[in-house]
Amino acid sequence: MRRRDFIALIGALGCNRAVAQPARPHLVGFLSSGPPLVDASEPLSAFIRGMAERNYFLGQTLLLERRAANGRNSDLPMLARELVEVKSAVLVTIGYPTAVAAKDTGLPTVAASGVGDPVATGLVASLSRPGGNITGISDNAAELSTKRLGLLQETAPSLRRVAMLWNQDDLGMTLRYKASAEAAERLGVAVQALGVREPNDFETAFAAMTKDMPEAILMVADALTNLNRRRVFEFAAAHHVPAIYESQFYARDGGLMSYGADATETFLRAAALTDRILQGASPAELPFEQPTRYNFAINMKTAKATGIEIPPLLLARADEVIE
Repeated sequence: MRRRDFIALIGALGCNRAVAQPARPHLVGFLSSGPPLVDASEPLSAFIRGMAERNYFLGQTLLLERRAANGRNSDLPMLARELVEVKSAVLVTIGYPTAVAAKDTGLPTVAASGVGDPVATGLVASLSRPGGNITGISDNAAELSTKRLGLLQETAPSLRRVAMLWNQDDLGMTLRYKASAEAAERLGVAVQALGVREPNDFETAFAAMTKDMPEAILMVADALTNLNRRRVFEFAAAHHVPAIYESQFYARDGGLMSYGADATETFLRAAALTDRILQGASPAELPFEQPTRYNFAINMKTAKATGIEIPPLLLARADEVIE
């Protein structure tokens, strides 16, 4: 073999070895204000599946770093910085306070759920052109609130007053509460406003309801109300008050009813947005999206245990019935 042919062969083999090198994994940071997500949870399993459909395979070309504040929102800035320090390429957030913490890092961010109205809270300039480092999935609070109140009215035709529980330290959830209150006013339903800031405030809220019992309860979901959800379930059951929640896992976990965006679809779409950012798209130019699929769930086990009668026509419309 001539010397120049030998050198060419060695060069070709080197190129082949370079081509055979596995792709460098993409590190995605997950930040939540509640408990940490596990792979088997509905949101994260949907996200992982959505990424796999786009050839990002967990443990191979996709790595996840998870941080969770467990209801301590004051920890979120520190947790967000940790995700920066481990060199996350994209942050995925759950909840409005987490989106604020992610925005401050400057990293490309997908606000997957619970962000409320990102324009009203000042997270982004507009839904069509966010203009910063955040895009994601928004919601139509006014439309959803009207729907939830309508479901309560069908369950309790005598509904005149509804108690609303929400975290008043969370701007995103406060705006969602206001949208719910405005929807109630349009329907001629009075609102018993019960804002909470910490776990002890739930006892104050329960005392107010016991003193002046509402015909129904609507709870706005965030980390604080989520972590205290069983206390609300137990109060509603003990007083035979129909209650509705924003996500289907509340009904699966013992709440009477839920109506909200389908978590699987939401996190599949969050995966699609994450992929676009990893491919080089700027969040500033990726429009915020709204869910297209919603889930209405009824827990019949809870209904029977509390003596709440679910009208047959309402039951027939449920997407999910928990027996």
